[in-house]
Amino acid sequence: MNKKKKNSRAILALCCFVVAALGLLLFFPLPQEPDPEPPAPRTAELTIRCVGDIMGHLSQLIANYDSAAGTYDFTPDYEYVKDYILEADLSLCNVETTFLGDGDYKGYPYFNSPDQLARDIAYTGFDVALFSNNHILDTKLPGLERSLQVLDEAGLKTAGAYAPGAERTLIVPVGDLNVGIVAYTYETGLSGGHRTLNGTIMPAGAAERINSFRYYAMEEDMERISGDIDSARQRGADIVIAYFHWGNEYQRNAGPVEKEMALQAALAGADIIFASHPHVVQEIEEIRIEEDIPPKPPAEELPEPEQSWLLRFRQLFGVGLPEPEEEIAEEPVPATRTRVVPVYYSMGNFISNQRQETLDNHYTEQGMIASVRLTYNLDEAYVQEIDTTFIPTWVEKYSAGGNTRYAIIPLVGDFPENPELQASGHAGRAEGALADMIELIGGEYLYRYEYGAE
Repeated sequence: MNKKKKNSRAILALCCFVVAALGLLLFFPLPQEPDPEPPAPRTAELTIRCVGDIMGHLSQLIANYDSAAGTYDFTPDYEYVKDYILEADLSLCNVETTFLGDGDYKGYPYFNSPDQLARDIAYTGFDVALFSNNHILDTKLPGLERSLQVLDEAGLKTAGAYAPGAERTLIVPVGDLNVGIVAYTYETGLSGGHRTLNGTIMPAGAAERINSFRYYAMEEDMERISGDIDSARQRGADIVIAYFHWGNEYQRNAGPVEKEMALQAALAGADIIFASHPHVVQEIEEIRIEEDIPPKPPAEELPEPEQSWLLRFRQLFGVGLPEPEEEIAEEPVPATRTRVVPVYYSMGNFISNQRQETLDNHYTEQGMIASVRLTYNLDEAYVQEIDTTFIPTWVEKYSAGGNTRYAIIPLVGDFPENPELQASGHAGRAEGALADMIELIGGEYLYRYEYGAE
């Protein structure tokens, strides 16, 4: 066989191989690439803490006064709870006194405290002073105006009362989120046709500077509160906190009106509800609301990807393509999710002189640090997870060096070993306070991270 014939046979064999390979490629589908996993949603985590009534009784002012130096120092009152306040991303408190600045400091029934109290509240780690309560007009409109200035200069934002022309709602940037805060206090009845706060006629202009509600005009005022919650959303709030100063003093369970107000606020879009005024701790509730998931906007059409020569060939001749799946039209089912709204009906006294010895009511010694941890879905703009807990507290009143002192004791861990409790012999009273709160609220809401029950 000559060389020419050998070359021809080699070329023929190569051609046969190429034809066979093309046949296999044409008539057998290419393996399908698996759909890519959707990216995990972007989230932000946030811890919010809130406390109830910070009172300024005269005995408290005297206890924190250094007569030799002529100065006040309230920081020892908060020594044992300071870390809990500081470690939160956002901490709120109800400041139930005024700061007129005239040196005539008073306690109940008309509160007027030294400016140092505001500075020491800020030093403790609080970010926002909830300033809608029944005592904010104790020193009339000048006291309200100066109090807002003092709190601002101390580094505390205020919610519930505001300067003329200012927004009714507060927006606080916290990390990747904006937190909106709406706060209200109850009004008392009419007097001679005039609106009253704590039984005192509200001066001209006060009603336009204080967020309040009237039990006798609840439907109208809840509509306004719902509008404020919506307004906070429109102003960019991702999370909305509603605070109410409501209820009956010394009543250990929330009333039906407060229950209904909480429900309406939750339905209006509030994510968390804090409250105080009864001066005792009340129950915690989680309101669950079923909501439709808003449809996602249609995805932007992408340009057709570049096709391989083989795919273009198959499409041209209709060979080697996978069989199309038959599409079955189905009625769309609206997707829903459950929104959980924690409600703290009363956080009790954070610090006061109300106690067994003064009111014959040991429940007034009890309080809490409400603690909410949440995970917010940044991509779909909703609270993905929420954890409702509380840190129980107890107000210790003791004597040191012949002087009366106050301290807020967190009832966690080995708190009976607290040196103040040991010195005063009040450890048993504090343990009883913890038992009272667990019985009322339920152990499931206890601040579990301290108890090792993650």
